[in-house]
Amino acid sequence: MSFWEYVGTRHAQLLTDAYQHASAVFQCMVIATLLGVFLGVVTYRSEWAGSLATTTTATVLTIPSLALIGLLIPIVGLGVAPTVIALTLYGLLPVVRNAIVGLRGVDPALVDAAKGIGMSRAARLFRVELPLAWPPILTGIRVATQMLMGIAAIAAFASGPGLGNEIFRGIASLGSANSLNQVLAGTVGIAVLALLFDAAYVLIGRLTISRGIRA
Repeated sequence: MSFWEYVGTRHAQLLTDAYQHASAVFQCMVIATLLGVFLGVVTYRSEWAGSLATTTTATVLTIPSLALIGLLIPIVGLGVAPTVIALTLYGLLPVVRNAIVGLRGVDPALVDAAKGIGMSRAARLFRVELPLAWPPILTGIRVATQMLMGIAAIAAFASGPGLGNEIFRGIASLGSANSLNQVLAGTVGIAVLALLFDAAYVLIGRLTISRGIRA
């Protein structure tokens, strides 16, 4: 059976796996973005605090994804829980680092001007600093999403959702008629999802970043 014949006969399951894969990555990126921006806001004013936040989140990336998921299984069990925790932790570094860089890169004169017209600290943050820091934050989100697309495939080791199940099934049955097709279908599916997500982020950037800032 050729690859395209295999896809044609398994398209319903592949679409389901692709949806679950995209959903897991999207939800984990929402959590990672909220946590990462919060950590950036809390730490960017202090050099040591910013370094601590960046170093701590970077340490997570030194742990192999298979090992981290394996360590989480005895604690939270199989399925969605270890997948969400692992992906969220891996997605933090690019967001935290870019949030800190973006907030530190805001022109102090603009912040002083906002303060001079009576804006509160919260108003300056949400109306001046975060909008100006949004381009690097969005870049961090894009990088993290691309990274999580691949890592999410490992979630199949813990009975997690997504296209990783197709890849693991193919690897487990190497030598059988469709083992290569299974691995290839899962891999191509993840690559396509990564391209679609990146295109969505480009569109979001065009809609949310003013031309003046892009220039």
